[in-house]
Parts: sequence; structure tokens; C-alpha cells
Amino acid sequence: MAETGASPLPSTTPARSPLFRAEQFVWLTARVLEQRLFAYHFLNGAADPVEAALDAYRNEDGGYGHALEPDLRGPVSQPLHTGHALRVLDAVGRCGGQRVERVCRYLTSVSTADGALPAIHPSQRGYPVAPFVPVVDAPPPASKTLGRGDPHGSLLATGPVVGLLHRNEVWHAWLFRATDFCWQAVESLEKSHPYEVEAAVAFLDSAPDRPRAEAAADRLGRLVREQRLAALDPDRLDACPVASGYAPGEHHFPHDFAKSPHSLARAWFTDEEMARSLDFLAAEQQEDGGWPVRWRHWAPAPTLEARPTVTIEALRTLRAYGHFVG
Repeated sequence: MAETGASPLPSTTPARSPLFRAEQFVWLTARVLEQRLFAYHFLNGAADPVEAALDAYRNEDGGYGHALEPDLRGPVSQPLHTGHALRVLDAVGRCGGQRVERVCRYLTSVSTADGALPAIHPSQRGYPVAPFVPVVDAPPPASKTLGRGDPHGSLLATGPVVGLLHRNEVWHAWLFRATDFCWQAVESLEKSHPYEVEAAVAFLDSAPDRPRAEAAADRLGRLVREQRLAALDPDRLDACPVASGYAPGEHHFPHDFAKSPHSLARAWFTDEEMARSLDFLAAEQQEDGGWPVRWRHWAPAPTLEARPTVTIEALRTLRAYGHFVG
């Protein structure tokens, strides 16, 4: 890694290679944050510039806003923005210290009594938001917060955040309640959908109780296959149903669940199924060098701002499996 604060090194990737084309796409379309992230991951860039770019989205309450998560517009802090910020900090090895302590205080302030995070806090009302993300006004009592499709407190919003904090050995009073909520939500899943399963995997991959996590992941993998939540053959997508409420063609593939070979979800799929999935992911790179946004497009700006993040994630997944060649 380059010295702290150093500029990324000039690209030496072969012209017209997948990485070169992605780099040109990022310089052409991305926000400063995603430009810095791309430089960190692929051009020997430093972590400090990533943190500096992320600071522009941070609010006084310790949360993050300002459309950091592109489908939520406006300045107010939201759990989804804050989870996005934690993913950035984790990616550059900076998910700790006083910054994350402030984040945990913010998360405590917006969680339900049992530690669950809502996808959207009521403060979002009045600002533009994707039509598929519900805004609710008040949390119900903890006893009614089950975390499955409940916008007041959900595994979808809570699982990835709790997983990241555990992976970085962060401890906070709120995290104990939130962890118990995630266990209850994961172990009671029966009928699910791909994004909820991805959130469960993000929790299980870093949950401290490894035997319990492995048992829960084994059950979840059987659920994914029984309910056909993963498209196992990209050449026969018509045989794989799209989850209710998703955009037409919004399929999920093995690589979406197992983002690295070390994920517990990797055991859900055969080597052949994973190879087909990665081939499909590599082939999704578009003529402009970026990867497409598969979820519903509801306004031009959110889609444009999301594509560089999707592109970086695709490259990181391919590289994690040794499938990507610059």
C-alpha cells in the first residue's frame, strides 16, 4: 500500500483490459469517494483520501447522509447511509476508533428497543427516496419487531452493520442487543428473498459464535436452493423466478451471496455453479467499462451514482476468486 496520503500510482494496466476499461469508466462517471476507493483497491492508493472523501457525508449526530446511498436523497442521517459508510471504512481498514464509537451512538439512537435498525428513519420524510424503500413514522414495541419484512426494524438493515462491527472487533452496548436480534431473525427465516439472505450472510460470516453461524448458514443454504433464490444457470434465467417486488430481470447469482471464497455461502454452490456465476459476472461489463445496476431504476442520478460502486464490487469479487485479470 502507498504511503499515507500519497496519490495513487498511474495506471499500468494494459489498454482495453477489463480493469483499464473500468478505470476509465470510474474517472468519467464516479463521485470523488468512488474514485478514491477505486484507486485504493486497484492503483495502490492510500486510505487517507478515502476517509477524507467519506467525511463529506458525515453529520454531527455521528451518522451519514447526503445521498451516500444513492437511492436516498437529502442531507439527513439514515441507517442505510451509515451502513454504507461502515463498508467503506472496513474496505480500507479504518473501521474502528472514535469515529466508529460515534457511529454506534447514532445507531443506538435510531434502533428499536431490541436493537434492530430501520431501513429508513422517519427523518427521511420530505426528501426524495426510491419508491421501493418504505418510510415509516414510529417504531412499534420491541415484542412486535421480528425483523422479516418489517420496516421498523429489519435484518436487511441490521445484519450487515452488525457483521461489519464484529469483523472489526468493535464492542458497544447496542451491539449486544443488535446481535441477539440478528440471531433471532436469521434462525427464524422461513420464506425469504435474496437481499434479506445477503444481509443474513453478511452477519453470519463475521458472527463470533462460529459453530452457531455455520449451522445457521447450512440451513439458510438449503432454503436458498429450495426457494430458488439463486439463478444457478445464467443461460436459463427464464426458469428462475424474480422475487416479488423486484425489478424485471433482477436475478441474484451465487456470487451475490458468496462474495468471496471464504464466505459461508460458498458451500451452497458447486464449483461448476460458481464458475458459471463468475463467468456471467465478468461478461456483464458493459461497453463503457462499467457494470450495470440490476435493481429498479427510478431516477437518472441514483443509477449513475450507483454504477461505480457496483463496478468496484464486481471487480473485487472477481479478484477474490482469482477470476479477474487486469
